[in-house]
Amino acid sequence: MAAKEAKARIKINKLLEDAGWRFEDNENGKANIILENGIKITRTVTDSFGENFEKTTNGFIDYLLLDSRGYPFVVVEAKKEEIEPLNAKEQARTYAIAQNCRFIILTNGNLHYLWDLKSGNPSIISRLPAQKEVIGYCDYKPNPEKLKNEIIDKNYIATTQKPEFDKSPLYIDNTTRDAFVEDNNLSFLRKYQIRAVQRIQEEVAKGKNRFLFEMATGTGKTLTSAAVIKLFHRSGNATRTLFLVDRLELETQADKAFKKYLKGDLSCCIFKDNKDDWRKHEIVVTTVQSLLFNNKYKRIFSPADFNLIISDESHRSIGGNARAVFEYFFGFKLGLTATPKAYLKMVDTAKMSEKDPRELERRMLLDTYTTFGCENGQPTFQYTLLDGVGDGFLVNPLVIDARTDITTQLLSDKGYTVIVQDEEGKDKEESYSDSDFEKKFFSDNTNQIFCETFLKNAFLDPVTGEIGKTIVFCVSQEHARKIAAVFNDLAPKIFPGKYNSDFALQVTSKITDAQQFTINFANNNLSGTGNFSPLYKTSKTRICTTVGMMTTGYDCEDLLNICLMRPIFSPTDFVQIKGRGTRKWKFSDKKVLIDKTL
Repeated sequence: MAAKEAKARIKINKLLEDAGWRFEDNENGKANIILENGIKITRTVTDSFGENFEKTTNGFIDYLLLDSRGYPFVVVEAKKEEIEPLNAKEQARTYAIAQNCRFIILTNGNLHYLWDLKSGNPSIISRLPAQKEVIGYCDYKPNPEKLKNEIIDKNYIATTQKPEFDKSPLYIDNTTRDAFVEDNNLSFLRKYQIRAVQRIQEEVAKGKNRFLFEMATGTGKTLTSAAVIKLFHRSGNATRTLFLVDRLELETQADKAFKKYLKGDLSCCIFKDNKDDWRKHEIVVTTVQSLLFNNKYKRIFSPADFNLIISDESHRSIGGNARAVFEYFFGFKLGLTATPKAYLKMVDTAKMSEKDPRELERRMLLDTYTTFGCENGQPTFQYTLLDGVGDGFLVNPLVIDARTDITTQLLSDKGYTVIVQDEEGKDKEESYSDSDFEKKFFSDNTNQIFCETFLKNAFLDPVTGEIGKTIVFCVSQEHARKIAAVFNDLAPKIFPGKYNSDFALQVTSKITDAQQFTINFANNNLSGTGNFSPLYKTSKTRICTTVGMMTTGYDCEDLLNICLMRPIFSPTDFVQIKGRGTRKWKFSDKKVLIDKTL
């Protein structure tokens, strides 16, 4: 055996053992791996199998895994490390059929695919599965025909429908639609949301079991997910759904939304440690981090506990170790993201270093596409910010460039150079880059200019004229503290006697109750409400200074300003941050009604 082949085999042997398969009898049971199993296949001598470990008309299965009764169960086809495992797809299928095996594992020791011959295409897996995990697949019997034939229309989620509303221009007059929905607590699907669900139906009909939605922030990914969940449960293709998020605030937000959208159809809960309450519900919401802690996902759940797994903000929640959680459960898998790969199309990857965050992000996004069965780089469904603005569902942001000379130089290739004195009192030059701002290079004057410039340019609340609700993204938690202090010093000069140090508030992980602050800000009661008018409910605190909180998935529809007081190099982060302000909103004090527009 060649050295490269041997190296791959050593890796695969170890991966199989780690998954609980046995080469020899031991205290856990009899051996259930057969090596180099010879089989008879109906091939001619001229048939080509590609670059595999063996080439023969008789055929040799690299690894044959047995079930608990000792019968052939899984064919494992091994490739050299530098060869794509999918190259052995057809050869492995021939072996599996000859052995009456339903399952195939294709692997080169680094990249692995699991293929259920009865339910679709090979899917990437993060590790080789245990015997009980593969057995779980056998018990799962999807019904793609019923799913494909389910009728999806605007009323699919709404529990009631008033006849007179059928006559209104549902998809043209957004003001009429939104007012009716709010007044009657109804949730109607928009045309693009209906199309998103229908795209899943089309893909399932083709044998696909993984899907990716790219939908701009504010276009209703959670409502669309509710329709997808209802589709799978109603058609008998799922008995329980796992909804994965990557932040605690999103956990509460999703749970609340599903309970509203699917009330009367399906029940929802947030997974809690060491409790079996989740078994009583059809939808379980949790953070990836919670399941990863002490391998909780393996200890508490079996791979068959969920038939539909939805990964919210999938570019984040399946990265790194989180992939193991996502791949542990079998069934249909849907990824949601507001960040299309197209945002990286102008990036010159050939010039990137391993330390460049954009290179890591490029790989992560490409990996997201592959994970969700979109190897061609095209998502299952796409609805962009421009689509949403054009259809009247989103507000296009207005960008104001307010850089100082110092920040401009910090962002340049040369950096910002200053003259300082050394220990001997002699002058010397020191250069600072963007990463040094507020870490090595401190400038109270720059921070003052930042805050003054923002207040001069900020959008005002259209009802009261005060500064519109704002999130300021800072370099660090200390920087967030400083910026909040500067704003609170400036506020009394503009609005005398109105705020008493509540104008700006630091909302970072080190601040007690910061998570609740984000909720209160969205609900318009952070530090109290009605500061300018007792009839108008809006947060007394106008500005939250933060670093990484209040970004991905944070909903605050009446947010008017987003201020970046730190450089953003990640296209994903920029799109997510910008999306916090693109949602439409109606400002009203019961006397006037003003749309959130530019």
